[in-house]
Amino acid sequence: MLSIGSPAPDFEADTTEGRIRFHDWIGDKWAVLFSHPKDFTPVCTTELGYMAKVKPEFDWRGVKIIGLSVDPVQSHSGWARDIKETQGFAPNYPLIGDTDLKVSKLYGMLPAELAGSSEGRTPMDNQTVRNVFVIGPDKLIKLILVYPMTTGRNFDEVLRVIDSLQLTAQHKVATPVNWRAGEDVIIAGSVSDEEARKKYPAGWRAPKPYLRIVPQPK
Repeated sequence: MLSIGSPAPDFEADTTEGRIRFHDWIGDKWAVLFSHPKDFTPVCTTELGYMAKVKPEFDWRGVKIIGLSVDPVQSHSGWARDIKETQGFAPNYPLIGDTDLKVSKLYGMLPAELAGSSEGRTPMDNQTVRNVFVIGPDKLIKLILVYPMTTGRNFDEVLRVIDSLQLTAQHKVATPVNWRAGEDVIIAGSVSDEEARKKYPAGWRAPKPYLRIVPQPK
């Protein structure tokens, strides 16, 4: 089972933008891999369109986006036309064709022992292929989200989490509940008061000794 901190499995796959090796495709960037149980499904249609709309927000953060659906790449092209027509935006990022279910199994979204290909399988058969993986430049998994088929994913929340992940990777801080970029943060518990005084000479607000609040580092 993959978990936060696990190495993101590498793979080769065909995509709407050509064949890739996943780790090479990520390079030194952050990445979001988000998966879909089948082409031409209603909730996923809205998600793919919204991701295309907000892709500049991911680009600005140095985050690459890649989608996955179990159907062939050729099928993705027809779906893209529907997405453009109904959502106003066509996918402007690669979509993996996972017809042999290799990537879905590799990432624990389908049982490894499952036989056969995507052919003949229904969205309900693949209902567990509804995940979001955020992967760091170190190729480790930083976030895993799993959604049911009937609930559209909140990609604004994914952006919020990425802001937190990138900030906390650079500074020894944590972000509190419902935090948004620019708001106060918490000094990490691994930082001693002595070390914190050097970094934050103006001090901090501490409702409790273990809850040390400071402005977000620049």
